[in-house]
Amino acid sequence: MSDLVLERTRKEFGSFVAVHDANLTFEAGKLTALLGPSGCGKTTLLRMIAGLESPTSGRIMLNGKDIAPIPAERRKFGMVFQSFALFPHLNVAQNVSYSLRIAGVSAATRRARAQELLELVQLGDKGRNRIGELSGGQRQRVAIARALAQEPEIFLLDEPMSALDAKLRNDMQMELRLLQQRLGITTIVVTHDQREAMSMADRIVVMSHGRIEQVGTPQEIYHRPANAFVASFIGNANLLKGVSTGRGVQLGAAEFAVHHHGGFGAGEPVTLLCRPEAVRLSEGAPATNGLPGRVTFVRDEGVAREIHLDTPAGHVTAEIPGSFNETVRIGDRLHAEFPAETLYLLPSTASEAA
Repeated sequence: MSDLVLERTRKEFGSFVAVHDANLTFEAGKLTALLGPSGCGKTTLLRMIAGLESPTSGRIMLNGKDIAPIPAERRKFGMVFQSFALFPHLNVAQNVSYSLRIAGVSAATRRARAQELLELVQLGDKGRNRIGELSGGQRQRVAIARALAQEPEIFLLDEPMSALDAKLRNDMQMELRLLQQRLGITTIVVTHDQREAMSMADRIVVMSHGRIEQVGTPQEIYHRPANAFVASFIGNANLLKGVSTGRGVQLGAAEFAVHHHGGFGAGEPVTLLCRPEAVRLSEGAPATNGLPGRVTFVRDEGVAREIHLDTPAGHVTAEIPGSFNETVRIGDRLHAEFPAETLYLLPSTASEAA
């Protein structure tokens, strides 16, 4: 099993550049998520890997060979689309074994392989059912089993859970991740859902406007974002505009100490990052790194409570544990404290704020 490597892979549609010279390595046996907003180029990138789009330039290397010129039907890849694209006139087992039938595999072998895969996705008793008799989650499992029928080298999924309701989507994320780990198959998932990417992937590729903004583990992406775009796209983030002092940051009249300074020189415009769960709220002013604020919105999520404040430095969100014993109301005056060890300075540029 080899890594899949993209070398300066680029895709243009006329004068529009959908993917800018992507250099990526998809590690063998790992699950990688392509994450970004609609139109960022993630699906185009996946389609080039699948052979459904031809790169304008660059190479797609697998087992030491450039597979970019090889048509999709000759690549040993499995793919699951948003729509699942199942055949309603065939039963579940026939859908799973369809590609084997086209390949000329014997009926007995097809039936055995279909049953094996249906057992794998916990649908062993549904082989004779029609597609219309299945739930959304069951249909997704059928699509996954069908994609695995020919034992693909690479498994590709394009927003496979976007049509499922929230609880079923969470359940299927876990099931798909456990299945991928059990099979050890190289898997690439396209998603715009950062929670989905964080919960499933070994590595995340964050994209914006056809460019790769950052590649890393979920923890690296969340705790060490490369720029303001990544910080705001992955989870909730307080991003406050300021000026580096060489050792800390000036936010209007307030000066904050910052442990993770990032080497910015004095006078450079920067963006201060603090995650909401790190912000501390109090009625009195903290000794350092504090801003006064007025509560503008409270979102109660049971286990946690999201408190939104207007401060002299801008909008701030704090996340505190939910409690019956504490009441925070709109209009309350509180102070927000930003612990120096939780703060990071990021570049403050127009492109990263977009």
